[in-house]
Amino acid sequence: MSPRRALPLAAAVLALAVAGAGASLHRALAPLRPDAEPTSFEVPRGSTLGSIARNLERRAIVRSARAVEWLARLRGISADLQAGEYRLSASLSPGEILDILASGRVVTHEVVLPEGLTAVEIAQRLEAAGLTRATEFVALARDPASAARFGVEGPTLEGYLFPDTYRMPRNLTPSQIAQVLMEQFLRVWNEISAAAAAQGLSMREVATLASIVEKETSAPQERPLIAGVFRNRLALGMRLESDPTVIYGIPDFDGNLKRVHLLDSENPYNTYQRSGLPPGPIANPGADSLRAVVSPADTDYLFFVSRNDGTHIFSRSYREHVNNVNRFQKRRGH
Repeated sequence: MSPRRALPLAAAVLALAVAGAGASLHRALAPLRPDAEPTSFEVPRGSTLGSIARNLERRAIVRSARAVEWLARLRGISADLQAGEYRLSASLSPGEILDILASGRVVTHEVVLPEGLTAVEIAQRLEAAGLTRATEFVALARDPASAARFGVEGPTLEGYLFPDTYRMPRNLTPSQIAQVLMEQFLRVWNEISAAAAAQGLSMREVATLASIVEKETSAPQERPLIAGVFRNRLALGMRLESDPTVIYGIPDFDGNLKRVHLLDSENPYNTYQRSGLPPGPIANPGADSLRAVVSPADTDYLFFVSRNDGTHIFSRSYREHVNNVNRFQKRRGH
């Protein structure tokens, strides 16, 4: 073949090769299955672009790991892919998938933390939601360094883990989760701190008394009244005599509060035997209970007893209180 005829042929072969490569690349960057459903995809901390691309191909979310790597480098986002849990689908193009991974639009999970849970109970709910290990969160909450790190008073985080409904991703550390809860507490504390200071109440005292109010009633309208009762008793030097404080100080409490428990002077949380506030919060109170402590009802009540319907009857004198106890309560077990 003459050189003159060979040149057009070589050009044609090269054009076909380029066209073929272009078609292959176009196919590699197209969605793998347009009708695919979303699936969960985890990017562990410390993942490289190559490992992410290979996992995408292995999970049949993209057609070519090599094409994903090439596209990420071309866009200059190879170092921007963020760890976390994502909802991805093979109906998305590799470009769309890279956009999601670079944006950090991770899946979040709802966890409901009602008012009045202890740190241990909160940890159990966080674990049930798949957000952290309960043991790790409890260890953080009980670490004496944690309170100082988050800017609250006391040796633990009990009382400051704010109850609310949260949505969180699964890649947060226990410390990051605690930070979210603590920020909500501090938001409410900033609203009431001036009132607390004017009354000579510290953050820890407010959180402690609010936790008792929280455990004593689930009726919102009663919180200022119960806070008023306890504030009155403290002002008169009377013991608080609160069952929930005693229960908090009983290891492995089985749900049956007995007279022997009420007589146990070794329990530091036994407010039947010890004057003043207990050593610290017994639960994690919500905003209404915190506000009730610094804005209690203006009342001269000193006692209250459950009506057994979620509400309480209040009284000013011990005689009246005894009559109410006899009317509404059975005798305690021994």
